Amino acid sequence: MAYITSIAERSRALIALTLAGSTWGLTLPLSAVALQSMAPAWLACLRFGLAALVLGAVAPRSNLRAALRAPILGWGVLGYAGVIMLQGEGIEHTSVSHAAVLGGIVPALVVLIPMVRGARRPSRAVALGLLGAVGGVALVAGGGGHSSLDGDGLVLLAGVFSAVYIVAQPRWLAGRSPVAVTAVQMAVAAIAAMPLALLSESTPRVHAPAVLAVLGLVVVGSLLPFTLYAWGQTRVPNEVAGAFLNLEALVGGMLGIVAFHDPWGVKQALGMVLMLGGILLVVAKAPRPPAGQSSPSSRSDQSSSPPLAVSG
Repeated sequence: MAYITSIAERSRALIALTLAGSTWGLTLPLSAVALQSMAPAWLACLRFGLAALVLGAVAPRSNLRAALRAPILGWGVLGYAGVIMLQGEGIEHTSVSHAAVLGGIVPALVVLIPMVRGARRPSRAVALGLLGAVGGVALVAGGGGHSSLDGDGLVLLAGVFSAVYIVAQPRWLAGRSPVAVTAVQMAVAAIAAMPLALLSESTPRVHAPAVLAVLGLVVVGSLLPFTLYAWGQTRVPNEVAGAFLNLEALVGGMLGIVAFHDPWGVKQALGMVLMLGGILLVVAKAPRPPAGQSSPSSRSDQSSSPPLAVSG
């Protein structure tokens, strides 16, 4: 793919990626507010159902029909409903800052999974970055505060599911509209969560903060970053775009401290620095596609499928 080399265009792309990563950082605090009035399955139903209606309205019907394939539907259930419900359960047993920082392991896993599948040994820099990221997660998870191993474990499991989904998604985007695929996957995620919400969880309580939080998750957590990230990632190498995903962990972690008064100390601060530094090193030193091979972001417009909604 011939990336745009104009300084002005590149600057706009970096601004778009910065805004996308930052707005994704708002999803966990907004989820924490919404979960005070509804259970995780209800949140998944409302968030993805409303977002799917908007995306489905702008996607051509032929593109939507092309996206109705069993594997695509299955990955939608795992990558959207599964991730958000696990994350929601985890947030109820841990702090917002913990959940945000622990979720920041996703970019490192996205690099590691293809290496494991291809039996390719990581470079020393990548191995060091992965070790630092895992070490940072361990420090944050063991840092005490309003958290538990169960809650942290659920958030980490959601991160693993999210990374697996991101790695698998390009195959199903090939030759299809990313907007249509995302609309279909969000719709099936909402449908899959509905029986669990109806049978095992209480009806949501309608309160102004919860309504505003859900609307924020639809717009700020799904539609806005989806568009910004898709536009920006097509204009810079995938490795550069991937680095901006780390802003989600940073923004979410800081909001947890400021808005939710999550405890913070030297151990948590060191863990966050170590984890973010390790992830940035992994992204910066990850192997690039061989000469003549298209980058991941250029295949079938994979760039238009954000790790977004599943990362927060």
